[in-house]
Amino acid sequence: MGQQQLLLIVLGVIVVGIAVVVGINLFNANSISSAKDGIISDLNNLGSMAQLYYKKPTAMGGGGNTFTSWTIPTKLATTPNATYVLTTGAQTITIVGTGFMKGNSGSTIVGTGTTTADSIGAKITTQ
Repeated sequence: MGQQQLLLIVLGVIVVGIAVVVGINLFNANSISSAKDGIISDLNNLGSMAQLYYKKPTAMGGGGNTFTSWTIPTKLATTPNATYVLTTGAQTITIVGTGFMKGNSGSTIVGTGTTTADSIGAKITTQ
């Protein structure tokens, strides 16, 4: 009877250990997915702001159908989700967001997202 109980205890410890490892992996995958969703949300916001600037007349503080003078607002250039870099042209802009998630071993890159806005609208791609 003692060997059977010992075997059941060992088997129980193994099952609990596997469950803990699977739970940690699911949590990490969910954290990365959430961080990518945050980057996409920020890029949507920045693309909308750029479109608003593009379509607003210069007399009202806008670009008058050009992106040339638009910049990312200082408080939005670096967010908890990512750091954003802007490349501006007269008729198109590209905003690249690079997100990082801090782990036990330092910083790990989560992913990047890019929004390209022109006179028609904004398009977002992620990696």
